[in-house]
Amino acid sequence: MIEIPSDLNPDLVPLAFLLGTWEGAGVADFPGAEKCNFGQSVTFSHDGRDFIEYRSHSWVLDNDGNQIRPLESESGYWRIDKDRKVETVMVRDQGIVEIWYGELADKKPQIDLVTDAVARTAASGPYSGGKRLYGYVKGDLMWVGEKATPEVPLRPYMSAHLKKVVTPEEVAEMARGLGDLPDDGIAFFK
Repeated sequence: MIEIPSDLNPDLVPLAFLLGTWEGAGVADFPGAEKCNFGQSVTFSHDGRDFIEYRSHSWVLDNDGNQIRPLESESGYWRIDKDRKVETVMVRDQGIVEIWYGELADKKPQIDLVTDAVARTAASGPYSGGKRLYGYVKGDLMWVGEKATPEVPLRPYMSAHLKKVVTPEEVAEMARGLGDLPDDGIAFFK
């Protein structure tokens, strides 16, 4: 279920499905880089202004699902206009700044983004642009990213399946909404 916070800027209601902290795993595979499974934590938050703040941290996983080392981090700001056009500014730890534009799909929580501008520091690797698709599917957040370099045409490079993290406060709030449960805990299941 998508909840819309009462203090959310009204302009951001179409992006409310993104709000919260999401965690999960995915796969990274791009020519010239290590192919790996990765874990990811993503947070979309707001403070009442007309943007959503975005933070993502990912790390390489071993075959048992243990964290080995950081993979990449990025942060940014998302906005949407009255015509459902989305604009995003992102900064990546590799020394890349991107401006993305896209659109919220009609009648479904899905966003397609394409880079409009890319700026790189001297220390960053080759990168010329990308595409991303974010979708809210059966309560989960899924995304796939494509990227291009001067040597490699646009192709998929990362994708992940993320589940919403429920805080202890949210669990307590849900429990308050359950009403009176049987004392023994067994009668509930009969």
